[in-house]
Amino acid sequence: MKILVLNGSPKRDKSDTMHITRAFLEGMRDAGQQDVHVIDVIDRRIEYCTGCFACKMNGGTCIHNDDMRAILDEILESDLLLFSFPLYCYGMPAPLKALLDRTMPLSSMAMRKAGDRYEHVGQADFSRLKYMMICGCGFPNSKHNFEPAVAQFKLCFPGNRTIITIPESPMFSAPEAAIVTEPRLDLVRQAGKQYAETGRIDEALLSEIGSPMIPEEQYAAIVNGSTEK
Repeated sequence: MKILVLNGSPKRDKSDTMHITRAFLEGMRDAGQQDVHVIDVIDRRIEYCTGCFACKMNGGTCIHNDDMRAILDEILESDLLLFSFPLYCYGMPAPLKALLDRTMPLSSMAMRKAGDRYEHVGQADFSRLKYMMICGCGFPNSKHNFEPAVAQFKLCFPGNRTIITIPESPMFSAPEAAIVTEPRLDLVRQAGKQYAETGRIDEALLSEIGSPMIPEEQYAAIVNGSTEK
């Protein structure tokens, strides 16, 4: 499988969330060979979308001549598009959101009804693409945190999508927390292997992966204690 990982964290490979993503990819490799390319979005020149819609009316060519042109080509050549990012203000970090906005050349101005909503008709064939979102946050649990990012991802990618969200993600970058993070990463590897073999992840496993690693109150106390130093 050809996998394009869009790392939305400004921390690049030191991203808390990328610990989770790397474990997932390790699990996928346990099931078979995978062709993985990671793009650190912060290092690419991606101009903001101006909403001019030129791309939708001239065959998919954007007015900006930047790194996004090559990224769009790579997206169309991939089998799995994996968005890996930390939660910023209940959504994606700005560089990754800019990239998502710039995927507009993939669709035209024409609209069609899909169920009870409308969507743009594609200018390119990306029907084989699967989509994955792996997102971590620094709060003690998932309640009233991930919902906006999850809702946006579901609307952008209504089919062939899988979503993994994990609270307490800064612990993955703390060596002293290995006693709880390593078992969690093992679950993520299981999920990666399962996904590579079946194209899906059991809901029970997703729920276990997305649960707090230590009691919420304990995690909050640790974070609050570190800010008082």
